[in-house]
Amino acid sequence: MLCLGGLSVALALALVPGPVQGLKEGECEVCVTFLGKFYESVKESNSNSADIEKALLKSCKDTKGKENRFCYYIGATSDAATKMINEVSKPLSYHVPVEKICEKLKKKDSQICELRYDKQLDLTTVDLKKLKVKDLKKILEEWDESCKGCAEKSDFIRKITELMPKYAPAAAKARTDL
Repeated sequence: MLCLGGLSVALALALVPGPVQGLKEGECEVCVTFLGKFYESVKESNSNSADIEKALLKSCKDTKGKENRFCYYIGATSDAATKMINEVSKPLSYHVPVEKICEKLKKKDSQICELRYDKQLDLTTVDLKKLKVKDLKKILEEWDESCKGCAEKSDFIRKITELMPKYAPAAAKARTDL
């Protein structure tokens, strides 16, 4: 009799819905942002999930940084180990909100929601001399530039100040140390 009572309690607990887990503020930042931009580009064409999957693969070819890592996690890159593209393309074809898609992806692979964008440096006020070489290289990488032959920190700073009018004209005008 005691065993039957325990079984009925366990069954009752299994049928009671658990707490609803939504995304917290700032959680799944890369997923929500990337899929939001992607959805805006494909929502006008009433596409099926296969068409959306092709467009997602094409879109992921051009990504860099954290967005490329997101594409890798869902299997939209050529070197990805898993394939979860249908977990994105099918709900998007039904116009499911990207936040809900990211919640579902989080349950499948928690790494997806751990991706965060790097904080952007304000080039108008930052002292380049106080930055690490790694950060200086990152600025050049974001601009799709390289510093061939740069060996010293001053070489990277010189290259950034040289390219700043091209890539960050507002920052170049605001800076007085150039």
